[in-house]
Amino acid sequence: MIDRPDHIPPEYLELTIPVVKEFAGWRADRFVAHKIPRLSRNKVQRILKSLAFDQTGKPIKPNRTLRTDDVVILYKEPPDEPEVCKDIRIIYEDDWYIAVDKPPRLPVHPTAKYLKNTLTYVLEEMYGAENRPQLVHRLDAETSGIVLCGKTLDAERRGKGLFARRKVQKTYLAIVDGILEPEAGRIEAPISPDPRTIIKARMWTGDPAGLPALTEYETIAKNNGRSLLRMKPRTGRQHQLRVHLRHMGHIIVGDKLYAEDQDLFLDYMQEGLSDSVVERAGHFRQALHAHQLSFTHPYTDEITTIVSPLPDDMKPLIGLK
Repeated sequence: MIDRPDHIPPEYLELTIPVVKEFAGWRADRFVAHKIPRLSRNKVQRILKSLAFDQTGKPIKPNRTLRTDDVVILYKEPPDEPEVCKDIRIIYEDDWYIAVDKPPRLPVHPTAKYLKNTLTYVLEEMYGAENRPQLVHRLDAETSGIVLCGKTLDAERRGKGLFARRKVQKTYLAIVDGILEPEAGRIEAPISPDPRTIIKARMWTGDPAGLPALTEYETIAKNNGRSLLRMKPRTGRQHQLRVHLRHMGHIIVGDKLYAEDQDLFLDYMQEGLSDSVVERAGHFRQALHAHQLSFTHPYTDEITTIVSPLPDDMKPLIGLK
């Protein structure tokens, strides 16, 4: 990756955003606005004027057409960071990997809003910059649960290869409003950016030419008009579980981005987690938890299964103690 340009102040945040194939052909300004929806149009234009580069160090202008495997590197003034829970637990460790149980609302990587209140920074504080385990995959900030990390660059590479080849069986727990019919089954619907909304991060299943996506689910508990689901994504599309549940007519409790009323997300971006936003969403975060990973260990060839139980903040939503 490039060295920091001389004109970029050392305190500015560096954001690295890879361009995956579903965004190939997008203009740079549209791509950045989609990836960081809290930035205004004017702010995006200002960043792309002098604070954006590709992986070769070439400046990226707003009208540049991006290609698969491009990397957009942005520099941004450091924000005042919201407070989040940084209490992580190590729930698995061997000579090559650790798995952490990430609390909800802790981002895994630095963003336009977070720097030190991130999982990568917490790991650096625990292990030191030279020995910090490298994340093999990621979770949304609001999603709690298992994050696998490699202790070495080779372990990181092999782990990422497992995820890329879909050799990792992932299981999530989600609490949704309503009762799914049927109570178990498969959701197979393509996913692409939603052209109907001003919220650029939102995806939908309405375009037959979208990327193929498959999710398996089963209902494991019902209470007070809500369902606790076990969900297994067989593909890895953006927001796949949340989009597929919306496709079925159900919203994860606390999910502001895919709420029926899109003003809820806009109010959240403006107000943060105000009492009104939390009350309307039904919970302070989306009730989605990365519950289990299972894979053939790339060094021992043994089947390795890592489990994180349903977190305490989700239990009352479905009447559990």
